[in-house]
Order: sequence, then C-alpha cells, then structure tokens
Amino acid sequence: MKKLLLSILGAALFVSGSSFAQETNSAPEKTDYKWQMRLRGVGVVPHNRADIGIIGGQIDVSNNFIPELDFTYFFTENLAAELILGTTRHTVGTLGSNLSAIGGPSSANVDLGSVYLLPPTLMFQYHHKFGEVFKPYVGLGVNYTIFYNEKSGVAQDIKYDNKFGWGYQFGFDIDLTEKFFINVDFKKLFLKTDVTVDATNLLPAGTPAGTTLPIPAKVKLDPMLIGFGVGMRF
Repeated sequence: MKKLLLSILGAALFVSGSSFAQETNSAPEKTDYKWQMRLRGVGVVPHNRADIGIIGGQIDVSNNFIPELDFTYFFTENLAAELILGTTRHTVGTLGSNLSAIGGPSSANVDLGSVYLLPPTLMFQYHHKFGEVFKPYVGLGVNYTIFYNEKSGVAQDIKYDNKFGWGYQFGFDIDLTEKFFINVDFKKLFLKTDVTVDATNLLPAGTPAGTTLPIPAKVKLDPMLIGFGVGMRF
C-alpha cells in the first residue's frame, strides 16, 4: 500500500508539472460546468477492531483494490456535493480465538468466509483553486453500508447488520484540459456493524439436540480509501 501511495503521488506531481508548463498567456474560454464525473481505482484498507463474544480474539479483514464511480454537483464555485458509488469484497476471520468452550484449542484462527460491502457515501465539499490547474478540496459526509452475499466459512451462518456511518476526505484535481482532469483522493470512513455468527455446527459431539451457538460481535471496520483516477466536467 505504501508503494501504491508513492506511485499515485509521483504520477500526480508529474502531470501537475507538465500541465503548468503547458499554460500560455491566452486563457481558454471558460464554461460554467455544474457536474463532474470521476472514475477511480481505489485501495481499500480496513483498520478493524472488534468485541467478539464467547470465543474472543481479534477480527481480521482483508484489503482490496476496486473501481469506483462518483458524481459531483457544484452549488457554487466552491461548494459541492459528491455521491460515491462502489462495492468491495473482503475475507473475514478471527485471530487468537479461544475455542475451548466448543471443544477446540485455546488459541485458533477462525475462517468466517467473505462478505461484500456497498457503502454509498454523500460528501459535502469545499473546493479552492490555486492557479489555473490545481484544485484541492476537503469534504465531510455520511454513508449507509449494506452487507450482502455473505459466505460463512467454517460456521453454519453469519449475519451483518446494515448501518449508517460518516467519513471525511481530502484530495485534489489537476486539469488536463477545460473538461478533463486527473484526481487523487483520500477518504476515511467510519463503518461499524453488529455481526452474529451461527456456530451451531461446531458444537462437539454429544451436545443435546436443539442446542444453538450464536456468537455476537461488534465490529468497527473504519477503512482508509486511497484513490487515483480521471474525471470529466459537463
């Protein structure tokens, strides 16, 4: 992920320098564009924590790299709203869980399968232009995370609750032409969910019929999203 970040910044600085060098004294005719659209590649890095009932341990959620699409509407030259659309798949497990209560080892890693996240996010932004091509911005907003297509791994079943969250962002656009630009974007989302793992199938032999083993967990994902892409105004 460090290599990805350095590559993004290096590419942005190169294009920025090239764009400044190509400026001339004859400024192009300006058009009042209200909308812009970006397509980005985004690295998703969860910073996860969890309170896991019965078996304890730490939550382990994988990183991912995804395409992302967003649309921005400008209310004024500086104030805008951005709707971010993307979905990401992550593998999930626990580290160092105590399974002695169900006849297992006192420290084990548990495979809890995978899950897709769909977190549509609405950001309210402030943009400020420096020179003719460099346009940084900051944003603050809300999201609603939908969990779907769950795979439960070694457990019998797993359920994630959909939740509201919030996030912030900062980034910049570098104009290539009046309509087209490149973008570098950093977001931090604060996502949490209540998870229930049905581990009834892992109960030891001889357990009375009808006994169930629901394992609750409160999970914070809080991913960092690092994006690089291209955009168009219209």
